Amino acid sequence: MKTVEVKLPEIPEKRFVITEYGAVPNGKESNTKAIAAAIEAASRAGGGTVVIPAGVWLTGPIELKSNINLYTEKGALVSFDKNPEEYPVFLADYEGQPRIRTVSPIHAREAENIAITGYGIFDGNGQLWRPLKEMKVTKKQWQQCLAKCPCVVKGKEGGIWMPTETIYRGAAEGEPDVLSPDADIEAALKKAAEFYDYFRPVMVSIVKCDRVLIEGVTLQNSPAWNVHPLFTTNLTIRSASIRNPYYAQNGDGLDLESCSRVHIHDVQFDVGDDAICMKSGKNAVARKIPVPTENVYIHDCVVYHGHGGFVVGSEMSRGVRGVTVENCTFVGTDVGIRFKSALGRGGVVEDIDINNIYMTDIVNEAIIFTMGYVLSNSDGSIDENPEEAPREDVPEFKNVRMRNINCTSAKQAIKIEGLKQLPIHDLLVEDSYFRAEIGYTDSYAENIVLNNVAIDYC
Repeated sequence: MKTVEVKLPEIPEKRFVITEYGAVPNGKESNTKAIAAAIEAASRAGGGTVVIPAGVWLTGPIELKSNINLYTEKGALVSFDKNPEEYPVFLADYEGQPRIRTVSPIHAREAENIAITGYGIFDGNGQLWRPLKEMKVTKKQWQQCLAKCPCVVKGKEGGIWMPTETIYRGAAEGEPDVLSPDADIEAALKKAAEFYDYFRPVMVSIVKCDRVLIEGVTLQNSPAWNVHPLFTTNLTIRSASIRNPYYAQNGDGLDLESCSRVHIHDVQFDVGDDAICMKSGKNAVARKIPVPTENVYIHDCVVYHGHGGFVVGSEMSRGVRGVTVENCTFVGTDVGIRFKSALGRGGVVEDIDINNIYMTDIVNEAIIFTMGYVLSNSDGSIDENPEEAPREDVPEFKNVRMRNINCTSAKQAIKIEGLKQLPIHDLLVEDSYFRAEIGYTDSYAENIVLNNVAIDYC
């Protein structure tokens, strides 16, 4: 068992009910100002619990401040509205690099002692933001989307529906360059504002915060990733539900990026992309900030639909280390345990322990380590892997130990795809059972130890 010392937030025992600040639960009137006023009052008082009672509460973005617990009572549904006035674009960090995004529905930056707790539901209305791939839905669903907006771009696997004309125009324009040294950020933001909803946000953005708790609540239907802690310490997520439709584009559950001292347990995931994902930035620009994801303990979680149950990468350029995952169940994910990266990323993934994992109905691999990951973008383009790369751009997977991995149904048991520049090395799979169509395959792999591993073929 992994021992990680994680400090919980300490919130003053004062209550600030949003109805006392003018909030109305009719699902039509915006409560953005009322919720902000309650949070501001609590902040001025030194902190406390901002209470959202039962009811349907329409709101714009919510900014959390230090010493605040955003608490939802049973029956509370917080529905995030979408409009250009409340979602300005800014230079954020997304997919491991500086990117233009709109402000997130729930966000905090450089705060401490913050919490999102209770029994309620936060719904990001992601269907108003997300592109949709034709191949992921039925013909009836596709026709219903076309009736709402006829804007479609051509992708590698068929049509990609855009929920609005501005998203369609944004995809055609592409993202302004913000990475080059001579980039005019102000001009880029001004141009991006014309297509604000193309730059869809993660739903919960926690950046450079300390002592954070997410407990009990349901977080669902995000515009892009669902929960994205970045450069955050002392983070606890427990007894929560993180959900997205199976077809949600970039509908990840949890993307833990360059965080340390993290405890995640008793959380249910049912999402449209990777479920529990460790990240640490992308490529050389990320490696300028040497902050790995480390000291993480994940246990007793369930993943239903998702591209991967437990995932590392593909953005892992600052490194991932000191992670323990145990006593988790994956039901019907595309992949069970998924490590992925590519030339250009660089970084080292090491000292990972994965124990007591139970899987069934895995669509592809129960376990995969691959350095051949290619990302498809919503405009149909792809991020190509370079054929050659300097040593610092070559990622490394090593010292990963997996014990008591049990999978009763998968296409393949174990697949390892390394790089000729640096093979994947020093992996252990022990005391494990797989039932799959294909057993074990590898390329560019060294010191892979399978000890007491049984594979039944189906």
